[in-house]
Amino acid sequence: MKCKICGGEAQKIFTKKILHKYDVGYYRCGNCMFMQTEDPFWLSEAYNSAINFSDVGLVTRNNVFVENMTALFTLCKFDRNKRYLDYGGGYGLFVRLMRDNGYNFYWSDEYCENIYAKKFTTDDLSPTEQNFEVVTAFEVFEHLADPIKELEKLLTYSDSVLFSTELVKDNIPDISNWWYIAAEHGQHLAFYHRRTLEFIARKFDLNLYTNKNLHFLTKKKLSSSKYKLGTTYKFARIYNTLISPKSLLQADYEMYLKEQ
Repeated sequence: MKCKICGGEAQKIFTKKILHKYDVGYYRCGNCMFMQTEDPFWLSEAYNSAINFSDVGLVTRNNVFVENMTALFTLCKFDRNKRYLDYGGGYGLFVRLMRDNGYNFYWSDEYCENIYAKKFTTDDLSPTEQNFEVVTAFEVFEHLADPIKELEKLLTYSDSVLFSTELVKDNIPDISNWWYIAAEHGQHLAFYHRRTLEFIARKFDLNLYTNKNLHFLTKKKLSSSKYKLGTTYKFARIYNTLISPKSLLQADYEMYLKEQ
């Protein structure tokens, strides 16, 4: 099978039962170590609900990422006066919380209902306004049937794309039973190794910064130590108590009132 990242040869390494009924092949590229499923014919069933039933960590994950991004963007001096975009933003919780922390975030998601970030979507911006300081995409990349095409799209919005996904490690004892495969809901199709991200960074001439499950592809040159600090939750939570960003909460509330 052809690797969807580098175009190299991907060999079948195991078969897994998806949605408790479909036997699906998983393939790994010997060049960039990307792991992918066979052609995902089961997606219409997997996406009966945009947010899968087993994602009980959604709220906690958003809280953690808000602390991380607030600290990281401050430490690395990203411009808080510019627009930011959360791609695949789910219910809009992250966007709302980041706006509460003073960052002018917008929401985009083709599949999920926007509950918490109404009026702050890409549809509310003109085409010329759809350029962003940073695009975030949390727990999105593992869902992508064509990751390179999707990344090309994101790079039209910004030259800085920060995303979360668990990486395939060399020391996983039994990759076929790795929890992140998530066979019960069948939405995870793409699994990245550190070598995969390094290949993508070279392909698009971007700098790569990575810490645990948070990865940043950007034209900007950052301090690796500041990146690691900002993406370390315990540090970020303490650091954020020392800064006092001007929240957008009151301004957003007044905007909504004017539209009544």
